[in-house]
Amino acid sequence: QVQLVESGGGLVQAGGSLRLSCTASGSFLSINVMGWYRQAPGKQRELVATITSTGSTNYANSMKDRFTISRDNARNTVYLQMNSLKPDDTAVYYCNAPGVLTTARVLVPVWGQGTLVTVSS
Repeated sequence: QVQLVESGGGLVQAGGSLRLSCTASGSFLSINVMGWYRQAPGKQRELVATITSTGSTNYANSMKDRFTISRDNARNTVYLQMNSLKPDDTAVYYCNAPGVLTTARVLVPVWGQGTLVTVSS
């Protein structure tokens, strides 16, 4: 069983910063892509950013100038540094690994439970 556990959410004032972390645990062989999605109240879940095991990144256009995704492969951890936060960034942020290679050599998608980020004006 592979789990993704997020941390780092909370309440921050507009203009502030937060750093989210997501660590993969359990039995698996490798994870290529890890990423962050978010879901604001009443809205669909949307992509924030993804990163491959070799460091290639992809961002949603609206967030690429303020958010930075990074990864520590040795710790099976992905980070999301969020700067210049706005009230519109308020959402539950979910960690995702679309294809975890399990010890059974099967690719399975995994989502974290989400961490709430609230940006006050």
